[in-house]
Amino acid sequence: MKKDERIPKILFQEDGHYLGKPADFDDFIISRRINLVENIPNFTGTDYTLLEIGCGNGASMFLLSDKMKRCTGVEITHEHKDKFEAYKSKNNIQNCAYQISDVVKNEAQEKFDRIISFEVIEHLSDESGVQFYFDSLKDDGILAISVPNKWWIFETHGAKLPLLPWNRVPLFSWLPKPIHEKFANARIYTKRRIKNLLEKYGFEVLQSYYVTAPMDVLPNGKFKDWVIKKFFRKDTTKIPFKATSIFVVAKKLVK
Repeated sequence: MKKDERIPKILFQEDGHYLGKPADFDDFIISRRINLVENIPNFTGTDYTLLEIGCGNGASMFLLSDKMKRCTGVEITHEHKDKFEAYKSKNNIQNCAYQISDVVKNEAQEKFDRIISFEVIEHLSDESGVQFYFDSLKDDGILAISVPNKWWIFETHGAKLPLLPWNRVPLFSWLPKPIHEKFANARIYTKRRIKNLLEKYGFEVLQSYYVTAPMDVLPNGKFKDWVIKKFFRKDTTKIPFKATSIFVVAKKLVK
């Protein structure tokens, strides 16, 4: 897909994409996501196939693999494949595979029972890539995704701002969409925006939650433990300003 003036140029690298950094295996956000997925009724099951779009190193998918029949992770480059395969080999995981595909440019090749995709949609070179999600899901299949929350106090993906070398400027994400997307490294979402996007491509949103900030940016230690216990203990929150992400569960509507 050609870059055009509708897409913020900040999203693109030399190959046409701005690539995010996947969470590490021991990051708190991983366990938070898995807790939320496992609480979705009938989401996991050894009869179900699972696709993770934007699997990175596989940290999320591997934690669900023993509850699924088969898992496939899709990434746009080989960048994380070595870590993926190393973890898979070390832990003798037999039912997971890593595939390369650009979900904006390529068509779906297989349909899955379940899809997960965490902090990925905001990096797609075009939101039309959500069509790949729809086409990759079986009828009545369930999708669980997360996207960055506009109302978190820091810009989670950073921004390229003049005269400001520190790219996580407080409240930057609260600016109007045209200003934010001119400088930000990735899009950002409200509950309404992500709901409208999913519905546009044929999904019915079943649930949405604000995911409490995991505070993975803080160094491990007593202070971090105290902050989490005191302010960020639960996986979800009703206070938008305490949430880094929006977690959405959606169902593919049968046409």
